[in-house]
Amino acid sequence: MNSIPVLTSFLGWCLVLNIGLLMFSTIMITLCKTWITRIHAKLFQYNGDALGIEYFRYLANYKVLVIVFNLIPWIALKLMGAE
Repeated sequence: MNSIPVLTSFLGWCLVLNIGLLMFSTIMITLCKTWITRIHAKLFQYNGDALGIEYFRYLANYKVLVIVFNLIPWIALKLMGAE
């Protein structure tokens, strides 16, 4: 049965895409912070300091979710397939 290799491949690609999105988000928030802060401040009625904290919280939570739901299962499946 090919379920472990297929699931391993699927989680591997999910991991690649999620890490890419995390890196893109980090770069955009770092390089375009004033522009993004201005837009989000108008949309959500936040001030700049609160938005900085929210951006950091978003990136930290997203990183934890990627590790828990993509990286750890991918490593476990890789170890299972190595038997």
